Amino acid sequence: MDVLPEVLIGHILRARGLKLVAAESCTGGLIGSRVTDAPGSSEYFLGSIVAYAYEVKVKLLRVSWDTLNRHGAVSRETVLEMARGARNAVGADIAVSVSGIAGPGGGTPEKPVGTTWVGLAAPDGEWAREFHFTGNREQNKACAATEALKMVLEYLKA
Repeated sequence: MDVLPEVLIGHILRARGLKLVAAESCTGGLIGSRVTDAPGSSEYFLGSIVAYAYEVKVKLLRVSWDTLNRHGAVSRETVLEMARGARNAVGADIAVSVSGIAGPGGGTPEKPVGTTWVGLAAPDGEWAREFHFTGNREQNKACAATEALKMVLEYLKA
């Protein structure tokens, strides 16, 4: 049986004494929910900031209005600012962020439904990846949360 990424993340964070925070938009708290499904997660998970609206991204995560107006919420620039803002807001070692278009509406030719960006901020750098999911709203949210957790795990294993 495969071990879930959130369980592996927990083992590594606990062993290294590191703290994780999430900044979530399209996943609406799903990353935080999955991380806290693992017993003992309070030892390494500081929380999740669900910043769905632009105003919350700006006020709580310090995403700039300029970034949102120029690139939109679903962009590399925005998820990096979200991760950086969450990490700084709570003093976490690692922050993961997600912003995407879960559907069924909201897509454009440039950013169709399923377009999702995942960001990660850590002491030694920042990274972002773009994904294109093809499921329904629930499936796209689940895929986004899984990819975010996989990105954290990949970082921790590097």
